[in-house]
Amino acid sequence: MTADKLILACSNCGAKNRVPVSRINEAPKCGKCKEFLPVESLSRPVIVMDNTFDREVMSSSMPVLVDCWAPWCGPCKAIGPVMDELAIKYRGRLKIAKLNVDENPMIGSRYSISSIPTMFLVKNGRIIDKLIGALPKEQLESQIARVLG
Repeated sequence: MTADKLILACSNCGAKNRVPVSRINEAPKCGKCKEFLPVESLSRPVIVMDNTFDREVMSSSMPVLVDCWAPWCGPCKAIGPVMDELAIKYRGRLKIAKLNVDENPMIGSRYSISSIPTMFLVKNGRIIDKLIGALPKEQLESQIARVLG
């Protein structure tokens, strides 16, 4: 899959549809059943877990920013609204994913997450960058620009 197209599964019939990123705001319809495709899900972070991480992050057709967090972490709570803003701003070009490390210890262990918030930028199944701490939005956008480049 090329970076200029997304694969969206129809919520009605389950068919997989290739949608050009340039047309994501045109209310795309399923090629099989003609129902509208669920593009609104691209405007908010995706919750990932140990059992969905590889599929949602490592096999994603677009770059992913993964926010590893915990509910008791103050800086994690502070960065939450920034992740929501980034999901809207980069809709169709970058997936934002959130992983609760308390509930999903396997991924935390696999990637040696020892402090939170920790964020990963993933492209084509590879971790491009690891960011630690509640970074300012501008700094995150600078890192995102490198990946989307």
